[in-house]
Amino acid sequence: MELGSYALVDVETTGLRPGQHRVLSVAALLLDDAGAVVREFHTLVDPGGDPGPVHIHGLTREILCGAPEFGRVAGELAGVLNGRVLVAHNARFDHGFLAAEFRRAGVRMPVRSRMCTLALARRIALPTVDFKLATLAAHYGVVQRRAHDALDDTRVLAGVLRGLAGDAARLGIAAPVLDCVDEPARWPRSRVGAKPVCEYRYPGKLLAGEPLVQGMKVAITGDTALEREVLVARAEAAGLDVTGAVSGRTSVLVCNDPGSGSAKARRARELGTVVVREGEFLRLLGDVRAGKALGAVPAGASQDQDAGAGGPLDGVRAGRAVGVGHGAVGVQEKPAGAPQGDRGARDTVTETRGPLTGRRILVLGGTHAEAARIRAAITTLGGSAAANLSARVTDVVALTGGRADQRLARAQKLGLPIHGPELVQHSTPTAVGGTTTLARGQAVDLPDQSRWTIRAAWHTHTVDLVAFLLDDTEMVTADADFVFYNQPETQGATLTRDGPAEQAVELDLTALRPGRTRIVIAAALEQPGITFGDVGPVELDIDGFAQATLDAATEERTLLLAEVYRRGERWRLRAIGQGYPTGLAELAAGYGVELG
Repeated sequence: MELGSYALVDVETTGLRPGQHRVLSVAALLLDDAGAVVREFHTLVDPGGDPGPVHIHGLTREILCGAPEFGRVAGELAGVLNGRVLVAHNARFDHGFLAAEFRRAGVRMPVRSRMCTLALARRIALPTVDFKLATLAAHYGVVQRRAHDALDDTRVLAGVLRGLAGDAARLGIAAPVLDCVDEPARWPRSRVGAKPVCEYRYPGKLLAGEPLVQGMKVAITGDTALEREVLVARAEAAGLDVTGAVSGRTSVLVCNDPGSGSAKARRARELGTVVVREGEFLRLLGDVRAGKALGAVPAGASQDQDAGAGGPLDGVRAGRAVGVGHGAVGVQEKPAGAPQGDRGARDTVTETRGPLTGRRILVLGGTHAEAARIRAAITTLGGSAAANLSARVTDVVALTGGRADQRLARAQKLGLPIHGPELVQHSTPTAVGGTTTLARGQAVDLPDQSRWTIRAAWHTHTVDLVAFLLDDTEMVTADADFVFYNQPETQGATLTRDGPAEQAVELDLTALRPGRTRIVIAAALEQPGITFGDVGPVELDIDGFAQATLDAATEERTLLLAEVYRRGERWRLRAIGQGYPTGLAELAAGYGVELG
C-alpha cells in the first residue's frame, strides 16, 4: 500500500444523512510512505443550527460558538486532500458528508478515490469480535484517548492503518480503493416515480366478457382519442395498475388498431393477452370490481408460508435455473407457471458438527464444477468455504492447476496446511466457530432486530448487487421496490459499496412499505463475456450472524444469492445460490420491473 498517497479523515456531524445534516468538526492527516504523520489539519465547523447528538460527539453550541462555516475552511482543506486517496473508517460516511459540504460551499472537492479501512479489516478478517475502530485500536495496541473526537480518531486511524497494511501485505490483500467520482450509469434506469403505487393485489388476467378488477395490470399502445395522460389517470383512479410494457402478467392491452405492429401488440398476441379498443376500455372502467388491498391475505394463502425463492415468474423460469448443491452441479428445470411450494422446515439449518467444524478452507484450482463440489462438501462436513485468503483461513485445498495461483505461495509462506481433495474424506475435528454456516437452500430464523446488512464478496471481476422487495405474489409492487446501481436506496433497503470486490444491502425491516414480505438479493454481471464460472464463489456475510459461500455453474450471468422473508411473526434468511444465463434486464422483468 502506498501510504504516502493517503489522506486520513474523520468528521463529526449533526446526524447521519449528508443531504440533511451538517459537519461539526473535520480532521485530516497526511502520511509519508513509511506511515508517519507529516501534516495535521483540524477545525471545528459552525453547522448553522442544532449540533445534534451532543451525548456522542460532545460538541455543544457553546463549544462551536465562533467556529468558521465550512465555506471559510473549504479551500485549505481542499489543498490538504488534493491528489490524495481519502481514507476513513466507514469511508462512505465521511466522503459523503465532505462532498455535500464542498458542494454547498461551491468548491470542488479534489478527491477522485477513497479507501475504507473498515472494508479492509473485513477483507483481512481479523480474529476480533467486530471491526469497530476502537476494537482494531485495541488489537493493534493503538492508544485511543477521545473516541468521537475527529483529530484523535484520525491519529488512532493512522496507527490502525499501519497495522492493517502489514497484515494485508502478509496475506497479499490489495487495498480496496474505489473510484468516487460520479460515474455514468451502466445499467438502464428503471421507470421509478412515473406512476403511483397501485394499492391492490394483482388478481390475474382479464378474461373476455368479464369485468375489470382493481389491481389488474393495463398497458396502452398506439394513438388514443383521449390524451394518454387522461386515460392513464382514469385507469389509475379506478384502482388499475398502468404499466409501460406487456408481460405475462399484463391483464389487458388497450389498442385502437387490432393489426398494430407495435412491440406491445405483438407481445400481447404471443401471450394471449386480451386486447380491447379504447371505447370498450372506457366502458369497462365504469364497472371495476373491488380488489384485495395489498395488506390483505389472499384466499387460501397463509402468512406463515415458508416458500422458497420465487425466482422470476415470467420468461426466466422457462429457461434453465442452474445451481450447485450437495456436492454436485445440478440443473433444475422450472417450467413456466410452476408453483413454488411450501418447503416448511425441511431446509432449516441445524448446527452442523463434523470433521471440518471450525475450519475455514480456501479451494484453489480445479475445474469450476470440481471446486464447487469440494466447497459444498466442506460445508456438509461442518466447515466453511472461503472465496479469498484472509486471516481466518485455516487450510487450503489445492486441486489441479492450483499451484499456479499466487495465493497458494502466500498460504505456504503463512504456514497453512495444504491439502488435496482427500481432505473432504479424511479430517480431524477442531473448535466450533460462532457463526452459522448455511448451505444452498438452508434457512435460519433471524434474531429479533430490525436492521441487517447482507454483504457479498468475491475474488475477481465486477459484480453488481441488486435487491427486489416483493409482496405476497412474489412480485414488486412498484419500480421503487427494485434497488440497483442506478437506484441505490428505497424505503427499507440501501445498496452500498465499500470495495471493488464487495457490496452490501442494508435492510431496515421496520421501514419497509406495507405488504413487502420478501427481499430477494441477487448478483449480476455487466461485463460482456464474463460468467459466474469466471467469478468463482461468492461469500455472503450477514452481520457475523450467518455466512454462506455460493457457486453458480459455468454459464450464468445472474445469481440469486439470498432472501429475507417473513414467516408468521418472524423474519427468516435463506441462502439460495441459483443462477440464470440471462442478464439483469431479464431477471428484473421476471419480478415485474421494466428496465429501459
